[in-house]
Amino acid sequence: MKMASLNEQMDIISVGIEEIVPQEQLESQLSKSIENNQPLRVKFGCDPSRPDLHIGHAVLLRKLRQFQDFGHTAILIIGDFTAMIGDPTGKNKTRPQLTIDETKDNAKTYIDQATIVLSKQNLEIVYNSEWLSKLDFNDIIKIASKYTVAQMLERDDFTKRYNSGKPISLHEFLYPLAQGYDSIIVKSDLELGGTDQKFNLLVGRALQKEYGQDPQSIITAPLLEGTDGIEKMSKSNDNYISLTDNPDQMYGKVLSIPDTLITKYYEFCTNISKKDLELVNVDLESGNVNPRDTKRALARDIVSIYHNENYAVKAQENFDKLFISKKVPDDVPEVSLSAETKLIEIMVSNKMVASNGEAKRMIKQGAVKIDDEKISDPFIMIEPGNESILKVGKRRFLKIK
Repeated sequence: MKMASLNEQMDIISVGIEEIVPQEQLESQLSKSIENNQPLRVKFGCDPSRPDLHIGHAVLLRKLRQFQDFGHTAILIIGDFTAMIGDPTGKNKTRPQLTIDETKDNAKTYIDQATIVLSKQNLEIVYNSEWLSKLDFNDIIKIASKYTVAQMLERDDFTKRYNSGKPISLHEFLYPLAQGYDSIIVKSDLELGGTDQKFNLLVGRALQKEYGQDPQSIITAPLLEGTDGIEKMSKSNDNYISLTDNPDQMYGKVLSIPDTLITKYYEFCTNISKKDLELVNVDLESGNVNPRDTKRALARDIVSIYHNENYAVKAQENFDKLFISKKVPDDVPEVSLSAETKLIEIMVSNKMVASNGEAKRMIKQGAVKIDDEKISDPFIMIEPGNESILKVGKRRFLKIK
């Protein structure tokens, strides 16, 4: 297959990113790749410190997919070993370490989630425990000798902690070295990462030079704020939109973002062109459109990417029915009772909540209704014989028959 021209590739690659380092090198790599019909090896790593991927992760996964569509090879590194160290990026204290079993459990669903975005055709998936766990102390000393303490302290996170007297454990210095060593093993031509990862990506360039390899280019993308519009999107901040959210959940969460994030979500979470993005900006700044309507279109676009257009339209209809018309959605799951049952047991067994504790907490917060009446008693029993609608939170419904 003939590769797209340099200009065609750069026009797509340069959208929705922060920086290319160095851009001249990447353009040279792409030119040689086109001339020799030889794909670049494009690396992206993610540590399974938690089991879910969200659309913040997908900013770079989607960039990786663009390289795949141009015929390049995507190298997805599951950092099951580096996750045990804990990336110190953005942390003002030492992170608690995970066990290899914990990281492997979290990694089980990563491939399924990542391939929602990535093509399986020109994709290599590797676990960095395959090589990092086999290094002996001699190997680690050799790698560590390639980088100085002064260079490590150039990193903002370390500098701030050092100057404020907060401890830095020696194993944290090993994280960027381990990530950089990954680049040597997979022979990456280019690595993708968030702006907060720039130091780690540059370490990879430096180590590749030390080991006689051509240094990788790097592309960084800004971090995506979550639905609260303040903190970085993450499960721990409870402001994330998961890749595995159903269409209704995904649509509703996108609508909950503040208006100030509409343009950023369009740029980094959709396939919008530069021209159309400029039009969105002009409309929002001029006041010619209601931001709510622009946000509805944004939500449909995002749902279409991870599901399809039909699901996106249906999600909007369900949202309008639920929040505007105050009606119950059509596709509410049902459960039949054969005997008197505790309400919290119904909520847990039908996966409306994760535990009895969460069920009691939701009831206490007034977030549980039966036939639109708030429930205040966490020990209430539900008798069979009457049909009713159980609502938990804003979007979780169950028909009890």
